Amino acid sequence: MKKEEKNNGVSLFSQSDYMIGEDPIEEIFALNLGDFIAENLISEDLARKIGKNVKDKKAGLINQLKELISIYSMQNTLCVLSFDNDEKNAIFTSVAETIKQMLEVASCSIYLEKQNKLELAGSTCENEKEYIIDENSPAGKAFISQETVYHNELIAVPMYCNIKSTGVIVVGREKEVNSEYIRLLESIAILFATSMTLQNQIDETNKIIVDEHTSAADLQHARAELTALIGDLCDYQQSFVENLAYAVDTKGQYTVAHSKNTAKLAREVCRKLGLNEKTTDLIYYAALLQNIGKIALPERIFADNGKLSSDDLKKIQEHANVGVHLLMNINFLSEVVPYITYQKERYDGSGEPEGLKGQSIPFGSRIIAAADAYCAMTSDRPYRKAMPAEKALGIMKEEAGTKWDPVVVNALSEAVNK
Repeated sequence: MKKEEKNNGVSLFSQSDYMIGEDPIEEIFALNLGDFIAENLISEDLARKIGKNVKDKKAGLINQLKELISIYSMQNTLCVLSFDNDEKNAIFTSVAETIKQMLEVASCSIYLEKQNKLELAGSTCENEKEYIIDENSPAGKAFISQETVYHNELIAVPMYCNIKSTGVIVVGREKEVNSEYIRLLESIAILFATSMTLQNQIDETNKIIVDEHTSAADLQHARAELTALIGDLCDYQQSFVENLAYAVDTKGQYTVAHSKNTAKLAREVCRKLGLNEKTTDLIYYAALLQNIGKIALPERIFADNGKLSSDDLKKIQEHANVGVHLLMNINFLSEVVPYITYQKERYDGSGEPEGLKGQSIPFGSRIIAAADAYCAMTSDRPYRKAMPAEKALGIMKEEAGTKWDPVVVNALSEAVNK
């Protein structure tokens, strides 16, 4: 009994649904060909051993699936998706409000696919209409093509992953939207779609785990689906972080990719200090996102060459707190929160927000602070030219022990002069 597959350019037939491993004897037993056993082609003792082998393999697969589910369940991916049905509209409306604020657009609406329609999940506007999934509307066209559609004042961004499309984000614009913001929105849409699809797959996997009639092949197929989605999710998370950092730099009026340069230098410092890969990655992400709060501020604040009102100044001073709040709502980045929270502490204890001193400041915060200072001094800004590298290093060495950790400054110097 062969399993027919969709004609997607590969073989139309796979091994049987019940195939266990690559052993043909196991294949025979799994197909329950009792006549073969009766004819002594397989002894009863061998049949018992194969049966135990199948059960052991199923138990192993179930344990693997449970472990994957425990790591990538709802609370461990995007917690903004962790809500009951009654809360969906409020949550998606909140997400739409955040997107509207970040992109500085006129409106934002989020639609999810349901029974060949795009059903409104949340919006910054009242009385938004729903769409039939066809090419007669920007939303329907984006959903079908899985490409961003520009139509007059509307931009429709598809929410999709490698398995399927799940919805569309539609923004209304009164002016041109910077390409960096569009890339950020596209990465948000893909990340949401992948997270939601992963959660649906987890729900299906939980059902087959408890079904006593589930075969090992079913479990293997579920494992393949889960691991593929998890791999995609990890890639999309990194893309989201990078696009968010670039959008922050764009809004902050940096003439170079300041966050990216800071993150790259922080990673080199980590390597000079011999930190492990996981810690290095977390510090890299934290450095990319250290100015994340600026994404929620209007561009005009950063275009005034320092001539700010008291309200604008207060907003900028508080932008780190805004950023930390945003990160706390993205669970896969929750571990970077302390590094960002304490990056403005000073080694002598005179910094903010807690006045932490020396070794009490998280190591990642100390590394990011030094990398950020060096990159800021050696980059052009609207109000000044870049400082030569030698001069910047000289200033940092003079203030090591006051502003910055001396050990970190030495490692940074080595990284810059390698």
